Parts: sequence; C-alpha cells; structure tokens
Amino acid sequence: MLQEFLMEGHDANPPKGRLGKGVSINFICEDALAFYREVKSRGIRSEPKPFVGNRMWVTSLSDPDGYKLFFESPTDAAEESEYEGS
Repeated sequence: MLQEFLMEGHDANPPKGRLGKGVSINFICEDALAFYREVKSRGIRSEPKPFVGNRMWVTSLSDPDGYKLFFESPTDAAEESEYEGS
C-alpha cells in the first residue's frame, strides 16, 4: 500500500526532508537485466551495475523524489555475480 501525505487541513503531515529518503520499493519482474539495458539506453542512471543477491538479478535506480526502486528477477547465476554488459 502506498499513501500520500496530507499537505493541507487538520491532519496535514507534509514531509520535512527529502520526500523519498529511506524508502525503497522492490519489483519482482521477468527480466531485470532487460530492464537495466532499457534504462541505460534511455540515458537513465542506474547504479551500481546489476548483481546477483538471493538468487535474483538485482538492478536499481532512484526516482526524482529520491525513492530507491529495485527490480529483481530469478537467476541460476552464482551468488554475488556482477553483470558484465554495458
């Protein structure tokens, strides 16, 4: 569940710092490496390079509000492997 901050009214609770600080959202997808390549082809920064953790390829990026977005897909690659492509 995602919720918005109430910016006005009696129950208003606007954020005091950077909006996405400390928040990460994980997506399990079919092919995290294909997602990584597509993101890179559009000039979007995705750091660090994809790696294998918990038997999943993991790639990440931050959205403009600072939320950390992770995209993961199952793999048979060795744990802690790093993606060698560009």
